[in-house]
Amino acid sequence: MPRGGRLTIGIETVDLDAVFIETHPQAHAGRFVRLRVTDNGIGMDSATLSRIFEPFFTTKDIGKGTGLGLATVYGIVKQHEGWVEVNSEPGKGSTFDVFFPASDKVPDFVEEAVAAAPVAGGSETILIVEDEPVLRSMARDILEECGYRILEASSGREALDVWNQHAKEIDLLLTDMVMPDGVSGADLVEKLLASQPRLKIVFTSGYTADAVNQEMLTRTGASFLSKPYAQAELTKTVRDCLDKNSGNNGPATANH
Repeated sequence: MPRGGRLTIGIETVDLDAVFIETHPQAHAGRFVRLRVTDNGIGMDSATLSRIFEPFFTTKDIGKGTGLGLATVYGIVKQHEGWVEVNSEPGKGSTFDVFFPASDKVPDFVEEAVAAAPVAGGSETILIVEDEPVLRSMARDILEECGYRILEASSGREALDVWNQHAKEIDLLLTDMVMPDGVSGADLVEKLLASQPRLKIVFTSGYTADAVNQEMLTRTGASFLSKPYAQAELTKTVRDCLDKNSGNNGPATANH
């Protein structure tokens, strides 16, 4: 909605039957929770609608969108055995319906939130590779507060340039798995490990660990951090990865 407008968000329980399924190919019979998001923005034509869930497809200008948002939404919803339906017309806005299977099961218990114990930081150098500026900035701020030295890159290609300048200084690579410009997180890791086999790796992704390359995680000894992550999750994952197979029981002291 470039000129502003109204965004409406609603949620309700719906019972879907065989009649509904006949006209909704992705649907399943049963009870579902439907999250509906509607705007009165510029809308989309049929050509755009047919591609909105493709990774890296975007109608935004260069530098203003990666085309990964809806692809990530689609993947998460599918993992929960749901689906997404979209209706839109140019000039008439868009409506997204997200369906999740409903459950009447009552949890056996509700675990109370417990304040996480402080996680030790360190003085090692970490290369953060993340194409979303907000996420990259957040990770940088959190890790800098823990004492780490941070290098940044917004893509795999940029990360290779940073590596060429600082390879001997970098102790850990924190990288998103899915990135534009033809160099994915997996591609980047393969290239960096070829020159520094002992490099510690933490992958991040909007997908779950089950949806990523398990063989690579095992072979590289990499850790995995699912997005969105909390501050404590990030700091603990990084510290545990740095200490892995190093015999350290606390933060390492880097000589940089």
